[in-house]
Amino acid sequence: MKIVGRKNVGAIGIGAMIVFIAMVLVAGIAASVLIQTSSRLESQAMATGEQTTAEVATGIAVANVEGHVSGGSIDKLAISVRPRAGSKDIDLSTVVLELSNSTTKCVLTYDSTQFASSSAAAGLFSTSAFDLAAGKFGIIVLEDADSSCSSSTPVINRGDKVVLTVNATATFGGLGVRTDIWGRVVPEEGAPGIISFRTPPSLTDTVYMLQ
Repeated sequence: MKIVGRKNVGAIGIGAMIVFIAMVLVAGIAASVLIQTSSRLESQAMATGEQTTAEVATGIAVANVEGHVSGGSIDKLAISVRPRAGSKDIDLSTVVLELSNSTTKCVLTYDSTQFASSSAAAGLFSTSAFDLAAGKFGIIVLEDADSSCSSSTPVINRGDKVVLTVNATATFGGLGVRTDIWGRVVPEEGAPGIISFRTPPSLTDTVYMLQ
């Protein structure tokens, strides 16, 4: 029988203590890594959830599209838009208006010099907000209870309704009969408003409801 001396017993005890401390340190490091990872995942999940909610809830709805006839073709388009239900504020200066007539696709951006706070008494199409160059759209404010929509900061929110003005002559050279038009009103964030209509088979009136 082997007799273990006090020195050997002490060495075994110190070795066991070192192993135990090492295990505690490894467990602590592992726990710290897990906590940091879970915190990052939680923050990322919250940010993703907020962005997804904003993407789903926010958006522009196209209420209707009207056209003005001059010289046998549609020379002006008035696209009425509003925020979707539950939408966040939408800055129209960052909106992109896409329009296509099957031959040409045009991408229009906001022209801050073509802004009207209300339609003139003589009619919607009599305002100067249609004096636009190709590739630009203007704004006519129809409803804006909190005055959030101005020429420099055209922001729309709940209850607001505005008209996006398009010079169809500058953009397409005018729109004739039986012309298919489609497009989108694309906000910086959220769902776009869809535009889709066909011009009438004859253009004998001055104003037409197109969509």
